[in-house]
Amino acid sequence: MKETIILKVKSGSNPNSVAGAIVASLKENKKVEITAIGAGAVNQAVKAIATARGFIASAGVNLSCIPAFTEVEVESEERTGIKFILKEDN
Repeated sequence: MKETIILKVKSGSNPNSVAGAIVASLKENKKVEITAIGAGAVNQAVKAIATARGFIASAGVNLSCIPAFTEVEVESEERTGIKFILKEDN
């Protein structure tokens, strides 16, 4: 079973850095999930996913993304966030 890497993206996250982490994790044959809470964080996550897809497209690899809701505890409070499940499609 593949190890799952969970990346938490904030509104101040650098999309290029997150994209690099996505690509590195996929190259290590690991599953990648991105968690984002709030509009700004979701925006940065989507930019990172699009950038990562561009990075690996030249190798003939397509990146697919499945969005889902997730419950996350923040400062002892339950919050609803968005989870992006990423996988390679060859």
